[in-house]
Amino acid sequence: MASISSFAQADDLLRFDKDLIIDGKVFRSRLMLGTGKYKNMQEAVSSIVTSQASIVTVAVRRLQDTKLHSQRSLIASLPLDSIWLLPNTAGCTTVQEAIRVASLGHEVCQRVGQLHNKFVKLEVISDPQYLLPDPIGTLKAAEYLVNKGYSVLPYMFPDPMLAKQLEEVGCSTIMPLASPIGSGQGLKNMENLQIIINNSSVPVIIDAGIGTSSDAVKAIEMGASAVLVNSAIAQSQNPVAMAKAMQLGVCAGRYAYLAKRMKQSGVALPSSPSTGLVI
Repeated sequence: MASISSFAQADDLLRFDKDLIIDGKVFRSRLMLGTGKYKNMQEAVSSIVTSQASIVTVAVRRLQDTKLHSQRSLIASLPLDSIWLLPNTAGCTTVQEAIRVASLGHEVCQRVGQLHNKFVKLEVISDPQYLLPDPIGTLKAAEYLVNKGYSVLPYMFPDPMLAKQLEEVGCSTIMPLASPIGSGQGLKNMENLQIIINNSSVPVIIDAGIGTSSDAVKAIEMGASAVLVNSAIAQSQNPVAMAKAMQLGVCAGRYAYLAKRMKQSGVALPSSPSTGLVI
């Protein structure tokens, strides 16, 4: 039986782990959640609270001023003292549109009391069929917004060279997709994701394509700083239960990353010694 001290040592891995820090702000959770596709607001809020996520992203274009202060508004129902809003530019197809929506996102944050929140999840997607982010438009918009004082978290195809360019213009994170957005296909670009993680000096957040908790585990195990999940939770048969699974998966992945996996072998190696056998 494992001793109490061994359990304590395991807990110490996370207790003394480095925090997730984005542009100087500390976050306790490495799980971020989206707010779209839920059946109703109650299900969305329950899932977000259960997940213990510290960051929740909201599509600015879907927010209307008439609903912003309503009791039925999702934002108004969230515990904003413990959750950091991440406005996103979802639906924007051009650089100019993304810049304008990012400004509106900052206004939303100010209205709900997060006065110094200039975070923006930058999405520039001009491809309506495959929903792949525009690399050139993303880079141009990112550079402009960084120069205007925004903390830019760019959604991007897992291209290591683009990741490095986005970092060089001052982005606060890199957010490569694991597979097409909303597809639930899991981590289909493992080699490129690993290169991006290895080469980045800013947090790498795996965004899009995660389908279940084992995908989140794998992403964190390979060294990603966090994952952003929406469809995998909202479109599951039990979103609240899946939110809990994601929360546990991120913790499990981080434990494994910190513990460091065993070396792989091409042959079987006995787990019991061959000496001292009873004949």
